[in-house]
Amino acid sequence: MFERVDKKSAVSQSFIDTYRPYFKEQSYPAKTVLLEEGKIAHKIFWIKKGCMRVWMNKDGQEITFQFFLENSLVSSIESFWQGTASKFTLETIEPTIVWEAEKVAIQPLLEESLTQPVYRDLFIDVLFQRTFDYVNHSLSFVQSTPEERYLQLCQTRPELIQRIPQHYIASYIGISKVHLSRIKSKQLKR
Repeated sequence: MFERVDKKSAVSQSFIDTYRPYFKEQSYPAKTVLLEEGKIAHKIFWIKKGCMRVWMNKDGQEITFQFFLENSLVSSIESFWQGTASKFTLETIEPTIVWEAEKVAIQPLLEESLTQPVYRDLFIDVLFQRTFDYVNHSLSFVQSTPEERYLQLCQTRPELIQRIPQHYIASYIGISKVHLSRIKSKQLKR
């Protein structure tokens, strides 16, 4: 939502001004779970400062499949919108300041905004971008080696490599911490 907003445009500023009163600022320490896998999402978060990850439990192992930094809207959209159990856990990685809103508070505003083409297009853009990110990440497991996935991440999202602990990066690209260390060592030798 806000991540796709150009804060200098009149339409965008109107959008922010409309929604901002429904959000309250909250601070969370690192490693705070904001939504547990299997629970229903009743809140939506816009990251003002900090970092979050989305992960799921597979046979006792945490599998990270997305990271969110500043100016990102985060929730389990399906769970939030449909009132179904979340398929993942949402957790802060570092101390994080968010704007958060309760679904019951913003539901009428969300429904109203979807009737306005400008706001509806912002929502659609965010949902499609999130979908494209998931598809590209999934396809990378079929099309690329772990080393290629790591190098691609370094090229496309270097800020993640600098800010995210390496064990989360390893999980995200589908390898162990040891394998990631080998890949990094190999790259340093080149």
